Amino acid sequence: MGTVLFVSEVLSTHTAVLTNRYTGEKTVVEVDPDKYSLYEDDQSIFIQFPEACPFLRINDQTGKAFCTIHQTRPEMCRDFGCWRLLILKPDGSRAGRVMCWRYFCPDDPDLARIWEKRIRDIDESDDGIWDRTVQVILGGEGYTVRK
Repeated sequence: MGTVLFVSEVLSTHTAVLTNRYTGEKTVVEVDPDKYSLYEDDQSIFIQFPEACPFLRINDQTGKAFCTIHQTRPEMCRDFGCWRLLILKPDGSRAGRVMCWRYFCPDDPDLARIWEKRIRDIDESDDGIWDRTVQVILGGEGYTVRK
């Protein structure tokens, strides 16, 4: 997530503006009060995972990773793990997602029509080839597809 989301403005010790590098969407986030000490004390995650989200921390006692802004996290984080391909309109806004094994969730009626006409019936068992085929088709239609 650290390659997609970045802190564009620090508003206070526990409040910041996160910006989505792809869509430009900005979200004001606040560190959850019960995670203040975790957020302030642990920066070691970036040694092991330099591209981690700026608000992800690992608890030294449990070894578990925590989102320190869970209550105010951006929509992208709420969707994380729920999509394998993110499809963006030319203006950078979300047009749809492909979730799990090719389950399509459109946010844009034009994209839904293209999907029905050109993608839904693609008969390809290799996921990598299928993903690249979808990227080429939708790229030709003006969309951007992110993995």
